[in-house]
Amino acid sequence: MQISRPCALNETGGRSNNEDNISPQKCKACEAQRFFLVCDGMGGHENGEVASRTVCAAFEAFLGNRDMTRFDRTVFEQALEYAYAQLDKEDTANDERKMGTTLAFLCFTVRGVFMAHIGDSRIYHIRRHGNQVSILYKSQDHSYVEELVRAGIITDEEAAVHPKRNAITRVMQPNQEKLVYADIYESYDLKAGDYFFLCTDGIIESVSDELLCDIIGRNIDDATKMKTIHKTCLEGSRDNFSAYLISVAGI
Repeated sequence: MQISRPCALNETGGRSNNEDNISPQKCKACEAQRFFLVCDGMGGHENGEVASRTVCAAFEAFLGNRDMTRFDRTVFEQALEYAYAQLDKEDTANDERKMGTTLAFLCFTVRGVFMAHIGDSRIYHIRRHGNQVSILYKSQDHSYVEELVRAGIITDEEAAVHPKRNAITRVMQPNQEKLVYADIYESYDLKAGDYFFLCTDGIIESVSDELLCDIIGRNIDDATKMKTIHKTCLEGSRDNFSAYLISVAGI
């Protein structure tokens, strides 16, 4: 499988401190890259940044020198446990408020695409059908409002303005008695021209599913698509915002 040059965002946005981290770092990814991460840290000034940076660095260290043709669920779970161990080492807080981070992870494998997430950082698989664009897969946020939506208690529109829309129900944190594991999804239905989009909730704050599909469907190059998303988030997002946009060039 071949991919086009990935496009990335990792922006402070409306915050004073950027607690998002991505891997590879912005402008460092090339067509040979096999795995990508987007992490949104939390826990107060600097603590969230430490958590998200630690998890990205841990996956890079664990997977960086491995034969990625042998990547599978077992390898991912080993990498996740290694990341938790590195978080434990960085835990210096003496209070009950632990730092933490979300995780959105994607890996191109010999069979297809492996996706995993924890929290409300999101993964999309998007396909263009001529002038039509559709979402083949969207990860379900581990959040309070998403549970309400799935239960039919509130609508997607109500979730977007709900006072507890930022409350997440799963997060990676250090020194926990029971580790929180990821939801995993694997796809073998891939075509040239497909797009994968990983993003933190700062992107979602400004870019709806409909707008994302509209941007992906435009006859502009990937870098311009990402610039459009960047401009939209600068105008509408109060949070940090980070993302990776990756298109499939050939199978």
